[in-house]
Formats: sequence, structure tokens, C-alpha cells
Amino acid sequence: MVRALEWVDESKTLRLIDQTQLPGTETYLDVDTVEVLVDAIQSLAVRGAPALGAVGALGVVVAINQGSREGWSADRLALEVDRVRRARPTAVNLAWGVDQVWPFADQGVAAVLRRALEIVAEDEAANRRLSVLGADWILQRTGRQKVRVVTHCNTGALATTAWGTAYGIIHELYERGALEMVYADETRPLLQGARLTSWELVQDGIPHLIEADGAASSTILRGLVDVAIIGADRIAADGDSANKVGSVALALAAKYAGIPFVVAAPSSTVDLDTATGADIEIELRDDVEVLTYGGVRTAPVEAKGFNPAFDVTPHDLISAIVTEFGVVEPDRTPEPRLLAKIVG
Repeated sequence: MVRALEWVDESKTLRLIDQTQLPGTETYLDVDTVEVLVDAIQSLAVRGAPALGAVGALGVVVAINQGSREGWSADRLALEVDRVRRARPTAVNLAWGVDQVWPFADQGVAAVLRRALEIVAEDEAANRRLSVLGADWILQRTGRQKVRVVTHCNTGALATTAWGTAYGIIHELYERGALEMVYADETRPLLQGARLTSWELVQDGIPHLIEADGAASSTILRGLVDVAIIGADRIAADGDSANKVGSVALALAAKYAGIPFVVAAPSSTVDLDTATGADIEIELRDDVEVLTYGGVRTAPVEAKGFNPAFDVTPHDLISAIVTEFGVVEPDRTPEPRLLAKIVG
């Protein structure tokens, strides 16, 4: 299984697969400074909410080691750690990962690293458990022996520490012989579905078709799929879920067509301090990403772009939210702080 990230003891570096180069080239970044790490996060060399949680935790180790080499003050170290924490605002896991290990800093870098590596292991275990729960729920809800799935963006091993979330459910269904076909949205403007999800599906031998984002709603309404499965970058206490922009279109179509819309994420993605999706900050990225393709300008030079990286799906459009601790059905059980049931 590909690993999006790993800690290399010999060099005391965080090794990341550079996802901006996939699927053409499999190259790695060895990160030993905060500057390089923040750039890797913001350029999407590493991305995906669970992976960012682990990167946040290991990023504190990177910062402590750099501070030791360069003689940083305690204030400077705290400032640099906060840079990592705030590198991407929408995904709660990044800040969560930092916050999980930062209290151990007084005990030394070894204690911080130990907790960070625990987070890496815990994420893989959580992904595998939620995949079983999600697959069970989908097969029971649909009543089908084999399902056809549509998914958006990338939620596999590349987006996590291993296995995957929404992709993990897809993989679990495939291993059970209960998967007929996957429709993978290309995911404009950076093509995470076409470049990354398809690459992982090929590695795993899972049958799939890549479709333009604009085709997804029609695919659902034409009855070509039985369930939509996505990941999440932040889930509010009421079940509103932020994910890659374009997700809410699938949710609307799924609701109209009467098929389940499933959100899969580890419990660390649930933010009980955020009451509703209206309180989630939406990252606005450089408009050059939507005004160009492959480095070539595709819009008039006078044009400006609007490039939100995420959208928020209201909880009443969501059939199930799956974490490693269980499944809740927001569209059937609207109540405050619904997610408290599945955060452990």
C-alpha cells in the first residue's frame, strides 16, 4: 500500500509522496523545515484531512528539531508551530494533529514523536474500522448484493495515513465481492479524482470510470449508481459537512433520486466546537487554478476567477455519517450535537 507520509528516523525527516506529480511521477519530499512543510501543505503535495492530521502532529516534531538546530526561542517555536497549524483553515484535522502533540513539547521531542506516531497508527485502524461499518450500512440500506458507487475527490491511502475513508469503504466492498463499478469524479480544478483516485483504483484493480464533475448529477439521476460516498474535511456538531467543492451537487442529486449519500471520516474530523456548517471557514485558493489548465491560460486575460476549495453539505442531505465509532443518519435524526454519538 502506498504511504502518503512516513517518519524517517535516520534523517529525522518527514517523507511525503509529492501528490502534485502523480500519476505521472512517483517522487518524494524529505521535509526538515517548517517552511518546506507549510509549502507542501498549501501546494497540496500532501492533502486529505486524515493525512493532514498526521502531518500536523509530525510537523511539530519537524519544528522542534529545526528550532534545536537553529537556536529558536520558545516564542519563536510556538510561532512556527502555529504556522503549521494554520496552513489550511478548513480541514480541522491539521489543527487537531498539532493540538494533540503540542502539550508533550515540555517532555522533549521524543515524547512528541511518540504521540505523533500513535496518531498515524490510530488513523489507519480507524479507517479500516469505519470502512467495515460503512460497507455494512450501505449493503443493508440498499438491499443490493453488488453496488455501483459515485465518489468525489480523493479519500484513499493518499489522503490518509493508510487504507482510506470513503475510498476505504469502496475497497472493503470490493474485497467482499459487493462492488460493481465506481464512478470517480475528476474533481476540478486540480483533478484529484482523475489523477489520484483513479491511480489508486488502478493499483487495487477496482473497476471504475472517470467522469467530469458536471456529469455526476446526471449519472445519479439516470439510475447508474446506488450510493454516493465522499469524505470530509470538517464535520460540524449538527452534521453539516465540508468537503471538496462539488460535493454538495452529488448530495442534492442523491436526495432527489432517493439514493443514500454517505460521508466517511475518522472521528478526529468531527468538530463539536463548530455548531453548524455556516461557521466553517471555506478556503479560497488562487484563481489561477481555474483560469489555467496544465499551465496554459484558458480564460481571457482580463477574467478573474472564484476558487473556493470546499463546499458544505447540509446535514439533512446526508443519509449517513460514518466514523470508526459508528454510524448516524442526520437526515432521519435531526438533533443538536448529533455527532457526539460517534466521536468516542
